[in-house]
Amino acid sequence: MKQFKYIPYLYMCALMFTGISCSDFLDREDTNTAYTSEGFFTSEAAIKEGATGCYANLYMEIEGSIAHSTIFDFYTGLACERTENTTIGAGGALNADNATIQSLWSNLYTNVARANSFLSGVEPNLATLNETCLRYVAEVRILRAYNYYLLIALWGDVPFYTTPPTPEEYEVAKTSKVEILDFIIKECTEAAEYLDWTAEERGRVDKPFALGMINRAGLLGGSLDYGGKGQEYFRTAADAASQVIGKRALANNYEDLFYVAGQAKSDVRNEMIFELMYTVNGTNVHRNWTGFGFVSRMQGQTSRHPTMMLADTYECIDGKRIDESPLYDPHHPQLNRDPRFKATLWMHGDTATCNIGSMSSVIINAYDIETQQYNYTTGLWEVRNNDDVNSAAAWASFTNAGCGYIAAKYAKETSENINYTGQNVPIMRYAEILLGYAEAKIELGELDQSVYDAINQVRNRVGMPNVSNDRIGNIDKMRQLVRRERKVEFALEGLHIVDMRRWGIGDLENEGPLYGRPNEDIRYEGLADTDIPNFKKTERHDLNDIATYDAYKDKLKMRDANRYWEPKFALWPIPQQELDRNPNLVQNDGY
Repeated sequence: MKQFKYIPYLYMCALMFTGISCSDFLDREDTNTAYTSEGFFTSEAAIKEGATGCYANLYMEIEGSIAHSTIFDFYTGLACERTENTTIGAGGALNADNATIQSLWSNLYTNVARANSFLSGVEPNLATLNETCLRYVAEVRILRAYNYYLLIALWGDVPFYTTPPTPEEYEVAKTSKVEILDFIIKECTEAAEYLDWTAEERGRVDKPFALGMINRAGLLGGSLDYGGKGQEYFRTAADAASQVIGKRALANNYEDLFYVAGQAKSDVRNEMIFELMYTVNGTNVHRNWTGFGFVSRMQGQTSRHPTMMLADTYECIDGKRIDESPLYDPHHPQLNRDPRFKATLWMHGDTATCNIGSMSSVIINAYDIETQQYNYTTGLWEVRNNDDVNSAAAWASFTNAGCGYIAAKYAKETSENINYTGQNVPIMRYAEILLGYAEAKIELGELDQSVYDAINQVRNRVGMPNVSNDRIGNIDKMRQLVRRERKVEFALEGLHIVDMRRWGIGDLENEGPLYGRPNEDIRYEGLADTDIPNFKKTERHDLNDIATYDAYKDKLKMRDANRYWEPKFALWPIPQQELDRNPNLVQNDGY
């Protein structure tokens, strides 16, 4: 294997503490003699333990008990941070001293270091390992590839190594993202041969995830034409996804994918190709508090907000965009919409129900100092103070800090307290395989029935109509549709940050202020029937479903007035402390 070229200081420290195996990172103690350093890489039990340790830090909870993938969309135009003009991805917050960027970088390289330690230790014994051990080795190779995928997708050229480094190898330059992408594809291709179509143990890597990672890598390299090999990468992406199609299936109910009771169903397990495992039971408690940070101030602690840019992307139930459908009503934007709208978002007038230690149902109200709450003891609706408008914390609510929408995905939990849930977090679903296949084929110019079938499966699952006749055979319209589907299907699941970069639309999403709910003196009933977003400011806006509101923006709440975009934001800056430690590490352009 290729020798390491550079290792950030943090990982040198990490390796000093890890010793020779990933099992050192497991939060438990075992005195089995198989776990001694002498016998570690020959014992099946110990090899499993070492591989399991390489999963431990995948959560990368850089901000509370929230998985890294869950917050990625909040670094795009589809969602925003609570405090104005601080969203990573646009504006002054994106700089080399940003603590979140440093934390993610550090976590990713910690994961790489653990994988390299395990793989280097096991390599001398590969010829003698049984089939089960070889599967564990394959899992770790793919986990390492996943971390490298995020590194090149977010930073471009990065330090690259495949074995534990020596101190002398520290001050070396970055490796080309093209070389690393090719490594990812090769690793996943080879490792996939040792894996089953569905992992016996939920939460472990299997063959569809390996092939899905090839699809992701191919779409990244194809869209950005890495090394001038764009079409080759799209072909690779399509071929990898095609192998998975038919081997797994979509869950019957979209909303089941995001809540504890639903995730226990076999059809949901089938769609969840790879997921981060959470639990509030047993000895290894690892809770998920994502929903608590999304909901109304009346039920939790609103921390991050979806934008109207996301909300306006959802079609009406007739399969038409809201500026083209007679079903769209600006006075009641949530009516007659793609069912994934209500599965993902709450807004003014909706009833929000979740478990906050006991069942809670409230009427979401963006304007009035009082609203209604359901009393589960008396069975009656009662008037109560509206904390989103009339409380000390109202400044952070969806109606003040946000754009008028609340993230309902992950927050509709009823079987467990949303502040302490065992909801798993999807990293890859079968729906991504279908849409990833379709996108690759579209970019190859191969609009055959398999493309329409793949997209129709995803749309039909939620009751949306088939690909419309005017799109059949039209590359531009199909490209628009598959991008739209990826946004609404995977909202708040972390895929869009890379999609935004692949499609080159960071400027469209982030170049100006965000707009949202109607102002207090207007409210939804005060909007004109013609107050409908304009998606056709330019061809790029139209293609990517980016709404603009110039015609009636004075009627709407505005936030992030100083939001701006620069070309350098297409990649994140290398953390300053890494530059300080390695004089041969060059900052990304523009920072």
